Amino acid sequence: MSHTREVPKIAKHDDTRINDEITATRCRLIGVDGSQLGLFGIRDAQRVADEQGLDLVEIAPNADPPVCRVMDYGKFKYQQAMKAKQARKNQSRVEVKEMKFRPKIDVGDYETKKGHVLRFLKKGARVKVTIMFRGREMAHPEQGLNVLERLSADLKDVATVESQPKLEGRNMIMLLAPIKGAFDEKPAKGESKSQA
Repeated sequence: MSHTREVPKIAKHDDTRINDEITATRCRLIGVDGSQLGLFGIRDAQRVADEQGLDLVEIAPNADPPVCRVMDYGKFKYQQAMKAKQARKNQSRVEVKEMKFRPKIDVGDYETKKGHVLRFLKKGARVKVTIMFRGREMAHPEQGLNVLERLSADLKDVATVESQPKLEGRNMIMLLAPIKGAFDEKPAKGESKSQA
């Protein structure tokens, strides 16, 4: 009496062939532990996988002969999904915030907006600084340039100018990026060690 186990079908969203989907007649078989088992006819390889209660997965379909591996396909897919999720989590998303200024900005407004830019930089975001010109202000773009140069000089300790000021239509744009480590030099008393 032959003992065969019915291998459940697994929902797949990729083009990996497993078990009876493999069309090759022979394959190079790799065991569960990663050891090379040699060349097998596809039915024999499937029997090896079935005896261990595992799946036969085609991992290199373009090789000659194709390479198949004995593994728990469901567990493998789960681990792949977890790795991808972790990689996405670890990926740093760089935000670009925008701060708009006018060429004839008042000192108080300038200081307030500079504070906002500083806060964005502290959070690790890049800041797009836009000078908006209206009407006849376009006749004096140097006033906008002066504001941008003043801002970059005020923030030179914590930010670098990633793209120099340039005029685009009625706006003058400059991109600031935070300098790595510029904000971690002065930890608040008692905070740095207790939260580490």
